[in-house]
Amino acid sequence: MKTSIFSCSERGSLKQAAKLLVQGNLVAFPTETVYGLGANALDPEAVMKIFQVKKRPQDNPLIVHIAKEEQIQELVTYISEKSKILMKTFWPGPLTIIFEKKEVVPAIVSANLPYVALRMPSHPCALALLREANVPIVAPSANLSGRPSPTKAEHVREDLRGKISCILDGGQVPIGIESTVIDMTTEPPTLLRPGKITKEEIEKSIGSITTKTTKLEEYKSPGMKYKHYSPKAKVILFKEEKDIRELLAKKQKESPLVLVYSNAEEMAHSLFADFRSADAKGHKIIFVQEIEEKGFGEAVMNRLRKAAAKK
Repeated sequence: MKTSIFSCSERGSLKQAAKLLVQGNLVAFPTETVYGLGANALDPEAVMKIFQVKKRPQDNPLIVHIAKEEQIQELVTYISEKSKILMKTFWPGPLTIIFEKKEVVPAIVSANLPYVALRMPSHPCALALLREANVPIVAPSANLSGRPSPTKAEHVREDLRGKISCILDGGQVPIGIESTVIDMTTEPPTLLRPGKITKEEIEKSIGSITTKTTKLEEYKSPGMKYKHYSPKAKVILFKEEKDIRELLAKKQKESPLVLVYSNAEEMAHSLFADFRSADAKGHKIIFVQEIEEKGFGEAVMNRLRKAAAKK
């Protein structure tokens, strides 16, 4: 299969990409978080292609992306007042909300559970594509499952060229890690995956939420059950430089790389790209210094720990 590369800045490219989506093809596109691999959410055969291309387990649910609030009524059975507040406050943006779904949402989208995860992205290319296609679009990260998430179009090409119809190139994404996921079908609401929008910001809007999950809650959200975000190199975390000096000396034959970031924003923006670059250069071990797990730092460390072999 030939994979076409289009620019987000060209109106004609968006039209072509939207047409491909409606016809049941897969299209990768940038969001504010990472690049997503899109398929028509209401077309089970198209959605199945995502699992096949990514080699993604089918019990790992997908997030449905929408461009207008009217689409929510078509997909969910009930919208609570707290959910309305979250949508008004954080949409468009990097917040995914879990609702009880209507039957129109194919079972393959939600891993056979009666729920659906919805998000309205803020990236102009993503919104333009959604509006042009005029259908809800499932869009997990546009990479092979388990690999570092793609933050540039070239990362998508590395993993999926020849396997999908089209990549919309919008340059590097602004955030660099996946959206926050909150389950609004529980009381209190449950934060399933931390992201750019923090627990504290959500609680300012709707009051207390919890992070305690049962197995059922974990199954509702992507990014919970499997190893994710991992480069081919072994990732080892450290707190202080003194913690790894001796180990560095012992591991010189494995071409170790040390990554240090000044804050959560810098780490989120660069981590996945640095992982891919390390693999390309042949590093076998990557040492990454931890950052403080407060605010956005909690989300970034969540991704880093899922990628790490050991601390």
